Amino acid sequence: MAAGTGQDPTDEYGIPIIPDPADAASRKRRAIIDAALAEFLAEGYSAASMDAITAKSGVSKATIYKHFGSKERLFLAVVGGLLPRTYADLAPAGATIAAAPDVRTGLVRHASELARILLRPEIMSLRRLVIGEIDRFPQLGQLWYRVTYDMNNGPLIEALTELTATGALHVPDPELAVQQLVAATVGIPQLVQTFAPATEPDATALTTTIESGVDLFLARYAAVAGGGK
Repeated sequence: MAAGTGQDPTDEYGIPIIPDPADAASRKRRAIIDAALAEFLAEGYSAASMDAITAKSGVSKATIYKHFGSKERLFLAVVGGLLPRTYADLAPAGATIAAAPDVRTGLVRHASELARILLRPEIMSLRRLVIGEIDRFPQLGQLWYRVTYDMNNGPLIEALTELTATGALHVPDPELAVQQLVAATVGIPQLVQTFAPATEPDATALTTTIESGVDLFLARYAAVAGGGK
């Protein structure tokens, strides 16, 4: 709903909706958002300096407050606007699996793409920022959960449901199975990079983790011989 002060409308989480830059005023907003994101990622919310954001953006502090109203609204607008784009280039799970020669290859490909997206340094920095501010801004955690479901978990649930219907797998509880699949493939590497960011990613180890996680998943959910329950 729109704020009564003339500021930007907000979504159901209370996160300001920022329009795309199309004119001079919007380009200033883009400069502010880019500068604020860099500052928040580097310093966190509490230690982030509005003076530093002003200097980095090349926009006056008065203009920043005119556009966003407060440091809190600026933080919500910047982080809340970025979260929905986290999974923007993740291909739908069903399409990836359908295009593969077999289910195992499709699941490995999807998990590998998911890992590529989630383990990017900028996404890991954003994840640590949201975790660090979750008590102050719980709506960001709720938004990330919704985005994750809409872009990854939900499509995977649909794919596993279809694979069960065709007899390729036997997955009685697709929602639980998706959680298990993500945990067994991407979960540990993501956890390591979240809390030990200086750890050098090992591509070979990641591939082994994903493949073994998929094999574990398939051992549990292999199609039942004869179609029995």
